[in-house]
Amino acid sequence: MACATSSTVDDRPGGADVHLPDTAQDLVKILIAGPFGVGKTTLIRSVSEIRPLHTEEQLTEASAQVDDLSGVRDKSTTTVAIDFGRISLPGGVVLYLFGTPGQERFRPLWDDIAYGALGALVLVDARRIDASFDVLGLVEETGLPYAVAFNSFPDAPRHHTPEQLRAALDLEPTTPMVTCDAREADSSVDALLALVQHLIDQDPPPEPR
Repeated sequence: MACATSSTVDDRPGGADVHLPDTAQDLVKILIAGPFGVGKTTLIRSVSEIRPLHTEEQLTEASAQVDDLSGVRDKSTTTVAIDFGRISLPGGVVLYLFGTPGQERFRPLWDDIAYGALGALVLVDARRIDASFDVLGLVEETGLPYAVAFNSFPDAPRHHTPEQLRAALDLEPTTPMVTCDAREADSSVDALLALVQHLIDQDPPPEPR
Protein backbone atom coordinates (compact mmCIF):
# COMPACT_ATOMS: atom_id res chain seq x y z
CA MET A 1 0.00 0.00 0.00
CA ALA A 2 1.16 3.54 -0.65
CA CYS A 3 2.93 5.37 2.11
CA ALA A 4 2.36 8.95 3.25
CA THR A 5 1.13 11.25 0.53
CA SER A 6 3.70 13.25 -1.41
CA SER A 7 2.34 16.31 -3.19
CA THR A 8 4.35 17.13 -6.28
CA VAL A 9 4.11 19.82 -8.92
CA ASP A 10 4.71 18.78 -12.49
CA ASP A 11 8.10 20.10 -13.58
CA ARG A 12 7.34 20.15 -17.30
CA PRO A 13 8.16 23.42 -19.07
CA GLY A 14 5.54 26.15 -19.17
CA GLY A 15 2.42 26.52 -17.08
CA ALA A 16 4.20 28.67 -14.51
CA ASP A 17 1.66 31.54 -14.49
CA VAL A 18 -0.85 30.71 -11.75
CA HIS A 19 -2.83 33.94 -12.13
CA LEU A 20 -6.32 33.79 -13.59
CA PRO A 21 -6.69 35.36 -17.04
CA ASP A 22 -8.39 38.75 -17.12
CA THR A 23 -11.17 37.25 -19.24
CA ALA A 24 -12.24 34.79 -16.52
CA GLN A 25 -15.95 35.04 -15.73
CA ASP A 26 -17.24 31.63 -14.69
CA LEU A 27 -15.12 29.42 -12.43
CA VAL A 28 -16.25 25.80 -12.58
CA LYS A 29 -15.11 22.80 -10.53
CA ILE A 30 -15.00 19.59 -12.58
CA LEU A 31 -14.16 16.06 -11.44
CA ILE A 32 -12.00 13.84 -13.61
CA ALA A 33 -13.11 10.39 -12.51
CA GLY A 34 -12.49 6.83 -13.57
CA PRO A 35 -11.03 3.54 -12.41
CA PHE A 36 -7.43 2.90 -11.44
CA GLY A 37 -4.97 3.38 -14.32
CA VAL A 38 -7.43 4.86 -16.82
CA GLY A 39 -5.44 8.06 -17.50
CA LYS A 40 -6.88 10.75 -15.22
CA THR A 41 -3.47 12.10 -14.20
CA THR A 42 -2.34 12.06 -17.84
CA LEU A 43 -5.39 14.01 -19.01
CA ILE A 44 -4.97 16.73 -16.41
CA ARG A 45 -1.27 17.00 -17.20
CA SER A 46 -1.99 17.34 -20.92
CA VAL A 47 -4.47 20.23 -20.65
CA SER A 48 -3.51 22.22 -17.57
CA GLU A 49 -2.35 25.78 -18.17
CA ILE A 50 -0.67 25.76 -14.77
CA ARG A 51 1.77 23.20 -13.49
CA PRO A 52 -0.48 20.37 -12.26
CA LEU A 53 -0.45 19.21 -8.68
CA HIS A 54 -0.12 15.46 -8.27
CA THR A 55 -0.37 13.29 -5.15
CA GLU A 56 1.18 10.08 -6.37
CA GLU A 57 2.97 7.23 -4.63
CA GLN A 58 4.83 4.21 -5.87
CA LEU A 59 2.87 0.98 -6.01
CA THR A 60 4.30 -1.65 -3.70
CA GLU A 61 3.92 -5.38 -3.24
CA ALA A 62 1.55 -4.74 -0.35
CA SER A 63 -0.82 -2.78 -2.58
CA ALA A 64 -1.11 -5.75 -4.93
CA GLN A 65 -3.55 -7.24 -2.42
CA VAL A 66 -6.02 -4.37 -2.92
CA ASP A 67 -5.19 -2.75 -6.29
CA ASP A 68 -6.26 -4.74 -9.34
CA LEU A 69 -3.49 -4.37 -11.93
CA SER A 70 -5.33 -6.32 -14.61
CA GLY A 71 -4.78 -4.51 -17.88
CA VAL A 72 -2.41 -1.95 -16.35
CA ARG A 73 0.62 -4.09 -15.49
CA ASP A 74 3.05 -1.35 -16.54
CA LYS A 75 1.64 1.16 -14.06
CA SER A 76 4.07 1.94 -11.22
CA THR A 77 2.37 4.85 -9.37
CA THR A 78 -1.11 5.72 -8.15
CA THR A 79 -2.93 8.88 -7.08
CA VAL A 80 -3.65 8.75 -3.35
CA ALA A 81 -5.46 12.07 -2.86
CA ILE A 82 -6.10 14.29 -5.89
CA ASP A 83 -4.63 15.62 -9.07
CA PHE A 84 -5.33 19.29 -9.76
CA GLY A 85 -5.07 21.46 -12.84
CA ARG A 86 -6.73 24.43 -14.50
CA ILE A 87 -7.75 25.29 -18.03
CA SER A 88 -9.37 28.43 -19.50
CA LEU A 89 -11.95 27.93 -22.22
CA PRO A 90 -13.42 30.42 -24.69
CA GLY A 91 -16.14 32.65 -23.29
CA GLY A 92 -14.44 33.31 -19.96
CA VAL A 93 -15.07 29.81 -18.56
CA VAL A 94 -12.27 28.48 -16.34
CA LEU A 95 -12.32 24.81 -15.33
CA TYR A 96 -10.69 23.66 -12.11
CA LEU A 97 -9.94 19.99 -12.68
CA PHE A 98 -9.86 17.61 -9.71
CA GLY A 99 -8.67 14.10 -10.48
CA THR A 100 -10.09 11.51 -8.09
CA PRO A 101 -8.39 8.30 -6.89
CA GLY A 102 -9.73 5.30 -8.75
CA GLN A 103 -9.60 2.62 -6.06
CA GLU A 104 -12.43 1.61 -3.72
CA ARG A 105 -10.18 2.08 -0.67
CA PHE A 106 -10.17 5.84 -1.32
CA ARG A 107 -13.96 6.08 -1.41
CA PRO A 108 -14.11 8.03 1.91
CA LEU A 109 -12.41 10.93 0.06
CA TRP A 110 -15.10 11.06 -2.60
CA ASP A 111 -17.66 13.30 -0.89
CA ASP A 112 -15.02 15.84 0.07
CA ILE A 113 -13.53 15.97 -3.42
CA ALA A 114 -16.94 16.11 -5.12
CA TYR A 115 -18.22 18.95 -2.92
CA GLY A 116 -19.00 21.99 -5.07
CA ALA A 117 -18.38 20.26 -8.39
CA LEU A 118 -20.78 21.01 -11.25
CA GLY A 119 -20.03 17.91 -13.29
CA ALA A 120 -17.69 15.01 -13.95
CA LEU A 121 -15.79 13.63 -16.91
CA VAL A 122 -15.60 9.86 -16.45
CA LEU A 123 -12.72 8.18 -18.27
CA VAL A 124 -13.28 4.60 -19.38
CA ASP A 125 -10.87 1.96 -20.65
CA ALA A 126 -12.53 -0.15 -23.37
CA ARG A 127 -10.25 -3.07 -22.45
CA ARG A 128 -11.87 -3.33 -19.00
CA ILE A 129 -15.25 -1.66 -19.14
CA ASP A 130 -16.48 -3.41 -16.00
CA ALA A 131 -13.82 -1.55 -13.96
CA SER A 132 -15.82 1.65 -14.53
CA PHE A 133 -19.09 0.50 -12.99
CA ASP A 134 -18.25 1.48 -9.41
CA VAL A 135 -17.05 4.95 -10.40
CA LEU A 136 -20.12 5.56 -12.54
CA GLY A 137 -22.24 4.48 -9.58
CA LEU A 138 -20.47 6.98 -7.34
CA VAL A 139 -20.98 9.81 -9.81
CA GLU A 140 -24.65 8.96 -10.20
CA GLU A 141 -25.10 8.79 -6.41
CA THR A 142 -23.84 12.36 -6.11
CA GLY A 143 -26.32 13.49 -8.76
CA LEU A 144 -23.58 15.12 -10.82
CA PRO A 145 -24.16 15.49 -14.55
CA TYR A 146 -21.39 13.68 -16.40
CA ALA A 147 -19.93 12.79 -19.75
CA VAL A 148 -18.05 9.60 -20.60
CA ALA A 149 -14.77 9.61 -22.51
CA PHE A 150 -13.21 6.37 -23.74
CA ASN A 151 -9.47 6.88 -23.42
CA SER A 152 -7.66 5.47 -26.46
CA PHE A 153 -5.17 2.72 -25.68
CA PRO A 154 -3.17 1.07 -28.48
CA ASP A 155 -4.49 -2.41 -27.70
CA ALA A 156 -8.10 -1.40 -27.03
CA PRO A 157 -10.70 -3.42 -28.96
CA ARG A 158 -11.92 -1.64 -32.09
CA HIS A 159 -14.91 -3.83 -32.99
CA HIS A 160 -17.40 -2.38 -30.49
CA THR A 161 -19.96 0.03 -31.91
CA PRO A 162 -20.94 3.21 -30.01
CA GLU A 163 -24.34 1.62 -29.37
CA GLN A 164 -22.70 -1.45 -27.83
CA LEU A 165 -20.42 0.67 -25.63
CA ARG A 166 -23.34 2.82 -24.46
CA ALA A 167 -25.36 -0.30 -23.66
CA ALA A 168 -22.44 -1.90 -21.81
CA LEU A 169 -22.25 1.13 -19.51
CA ASP A 170 -26.05 1.45 -19.29
CA LEU A 171 -25.84 5.14 -20.19
CA GLU A 172 -28.84 7.38 -20.64
CA PRO A 173 -29.38 8.50 -24.24
CA THR A 174 -28.62 12.10 -23.23
CA THR A 175 -25.27 11.29 -21.58
CA PRO A 176 -22.44 12.45 -23.87
CA MET A 177 -20.03 9.69 -24.89
CA VAL A 178 -16.83 10.53 -26.75
CA THR A 179 -13.41 9.07 -27.50
CA CYS A 180 -10.23 10.87 -26.51
CA ASP A 181 -6.50 10.40 -26.16
CA ALA A 182 -5.60 11.64 -22.67
CA ARG A 183 -2.02 12.24 -23.81
CA GLU A 184 -3.06 14.84 -26.37
CA ALA A 185 -4.23 18.26 -25.22
CA ASP A 186 -6.61 18.97 -28.12
CA SER A 187 -8.30 15.59 -27.79
CA SER A 188 -8.67 15.99 -24.01
CA VAL A 189 -10.04 19.52 -24.38
CA ASP A 190 -12.66 18.22 -26.81
CA ALA A 191 -13.80 15.73 -24.18
CA LEU A 192 -14.05 18.51 -21.59
CA LEU A 193 -16.00 20.67 -24.04
CA ALA A 194 -18.50 17.82 -24.50
CA LEU A 195 -19.07 17.86 -20.74
CA VAL A 196 -19.35 21.66 -20.59
CA GLN A 197 -21.91 21.67 -23.41
CA HIS A 198 -23.87 19.00 -21.52
CA LEU A 199 -23.88 21.20 -18.41
CA ILE A 200 -25.09 24.17 -20.45
CA ASP A 201 -27.83 22.08 -22.08
CA GLN A 202 -29.05 20.99 -18.64
CA ASP A 203 -28.98 24.48 -17.20
CA PRO A 204 -29.08 26.99 -20.06
CA PRO A 205 -28.24 30.63 -19.29
CA PRO A 206 -31.22 32.97 -18.94
CA GLU A 207 -32.41 34.77 -22.04
CA PRO A 208 -31.19 38.38 -22.22
CA ARG A 209 -33.87 40.95 -21.47
